[in-house]
Amino acid sequence: MLSFAPAALEFERVRDQHGMRIAAKRLRYILETTEFCFGKPAENARRRARDLQDLLGELHDCDVMLPRVEAHQAALRAEDAAALRERAGDSPDLDPRLAVRGQHQTAYRGLEVLAVYVEARRRLLFDRFSEFWVEQERAGTWKRLEKTVGRHLRAVKERRRAAKRAERARRELEAAATSRR
Repeated sequence: MLSFAPAALEFERVRDQHGMRIAAKRLRYILETTEFCFGKPAENARRRARDLQDLLGELHDCDVMLPRVEAHQAALRAEDAAALRERAGDSPDLDPRLAVRGQHQTAYRGLEVLAVYVEARRRLLFDRFSEFWVEQERAGTWKRLEKTVGRHLRAVKERRRAAKRAERARRELEAAATSRR
C-alpha cells in the first residue's frame, strides 16, 4: 500500500489511487484476522486502512461515473444530430433553428450539471485523501504497524532457530547415547 503513495498523491494518477484502494482493502482484511497478534498498532492501522479504502472508493466512484456521464451525453448528441439531419431532408444546408428543437435539450443541461458535480466532488475527495494520508504519515500509523510486525517476525524467526537448535541437540544426544550402547 505504501508503495502506491508517491504516485497516488498526484491528482491525475487514477490507476495508482485505485491500486492503493485495493492494497488498503487487502491490508484491512489481513489485519482483521491477525490484529490480535500485533495489538493496538494493528487495530489502529486496520481502522485507518478501512477509512482509506472508503475514501479511495468514493474517489474511484467519481472516476467511473464521469466517463459514463460523458458517454451518455455523446450518445444523446449523436441521436439528436441524426434526427436533425433527417429533418433537413434534401436541403443543401441545415437550418440552425432546427437545432433548438433537439429531443434531448433538457437532458444536456442535467448531464452537464452532473458532470460538473462529479468533477468538483472528485477534487474535494482527493483533497480529503491527501490530507488523510499526510495525517497518517505524521501520526506514524503505518510505521508503528511495520515496527510491530517486524518485531513479531524477528521473535518468531528466533523461536524457530531455537527450536531447530534444540532439535539438533536432541538428535546429537540421541546419537551419542546410541553409540555408547
